[in-house]
Amino acid sequence: MTSIGKRHFGFCGDEIAPLLNGLIVGIEHVGSTAVRGVAAKPIIDMDVVVRSREGIPRVIEKLSTLGYRHLGGLGIAGREAFESPKGKPSHHLYVCNFDSRELRRHLAFRDYLRSHPDDALPYSELKKSLAGRYRNERDAYTGAKKNFVEKILRSAG
Repeated sequence: MTSIGKRHFGFCGDEIAPLLNGLIVGIEHVGSTAVRGVAAKPIIDMDVVVRSREGIPRVIEKLSTLGYRHLGGLGIAGREAFESPKGKPSHHLYVCNFDSRELRRHLAFRDYLRSHPDDALPYSELKKSLAGRYRNERDAYTGAKKNFVEKILRSAG
């Protein structure tokens, strides 16, 4: 696990990590902004990794003190999603148990693309194409990337 600190995300390192000290293993930068050269919206995706499932309710409670609104799993088992606080840079924050399938998928996808730039480039081109086609349809955009993402995850092993 990589613990993300102030040099990467000031709002994270300064507020989230100290607040959740003892409850989390670390904070992972995931998503397209975590892979050099991949087209991405200027929105960071972060996975807050908890030590145990039992700590998740406490993490949810503590994040609410910073203005995060808990959104539930949004249909994906093994993670809890949050809306970023008003007045902070827009970002996607997820809380995952250290052994969750969703965390493993995020890390495998990120790490594979980081080490395979020949696959990162077509992913970037696909994202640009789909962004134009599904500008205001986030679910359709995500669905249209699914086959490519699953192919990369199979390659990542």
